[in-house]
Amino acid sequence: MNYHVGKSVANLEPESGHVMNNIEVSPPQRTELNRESIDENSLPSDSPNYSINHNINHNVQVQIKTEDGKILLILPTESQAPASMFTWSDIWQQIQQRLKGGDRLRQPNSVLHLVAKDRLLDSRQLQQMKDTLNEMQLELKLVVTSRRQTAIAACTIGCSVEQTKIQTSFGNDSQENPKALADALYLETTIRSGGEIRHPGTVVILGDINPGGIVIAEGDIMVWGRLRGVAHAGAGGNRESLIMALQMEPTQIRIADALARSPEKSLTSFFPEVAYITNNGIRIARATSFSRNQLSKI
Repeated sequence: MNYHVGKSVANLEPESGHVMNNIEVSPPQRTELNRESIDENSLPSDSPNYSINHNINHNVQVQIKTEDGKILLILPTESQAPASMFTWSDIWQQIQQRLKGGDRLRQPNSVLHLVAKDRLLDSRQLQQMKDTLNEMQLELKLVVTSRRQTAIAACTIGCSVEQTKIQTSFGNDSQENPKALADALYLETTIRSGGEIRHPGTVVILGDINPGGIVIAEGDIMVWGRLRGVAHAGAGGNRESLIMALQMEPTQIRIADALARSPEKSLTSFFPEVAYITNNGIRIARATSFSRNQLSKI
């Protein structure tokens, strides 16, 4: 779901107050966003003293490995090891021993990504992990999870989040409806600089997206606050996705494969606005004057 920003930038001047200045290209080019005028090698898995929970198969234990310069801490799924038999105490004990076992191969100030899968974790557990990792000079940067509660808990303690779709045993469902979006993710938080949220559905944020913050969603993005960072809606290619904010002053917005940035001139007044895609690129309208039915006319 990562995207790359093109190097070509074209700044177009508004005409008669109504502007459709964003040109969609592939690969995408940056264009100025204007408003219509209406009144983003394995470490050892076993240590010499390893002796935790022998009743659990080796294949479903906590794993640690390195990938692209970062450390991945991978938890087993609920189906592999149900919470009733593999509790947080078991997980935490294994995590500590795994980290100590790979200590000689770890660089100071390394970034760690927690791959929690469908395991349910709360903010207290994640904070405990984050504090311990900090003591070991490791930074818990990203939590990958398919559980909404875990995603919310990770945001609460200031981690970036990548929410994945829940994997089920009913393979035919995903084949019959491959474009189905996940349930909306609701976050009551501010996405600060360096923070990143990825979700295979709509994201609703009760807070701000600060400069340097990134939100990527396969559905819509709604910000009940100030959008001053990067927002990418329709990341899976849905050109009918929208970006909405009470105060729209983004560093960059993207819908599907169309890309735009804010004008250099700062605005003096703000009101709720909606960004949507047209045949000529991205356009912004006042929320009070916009209807999703307009998309069918494009």
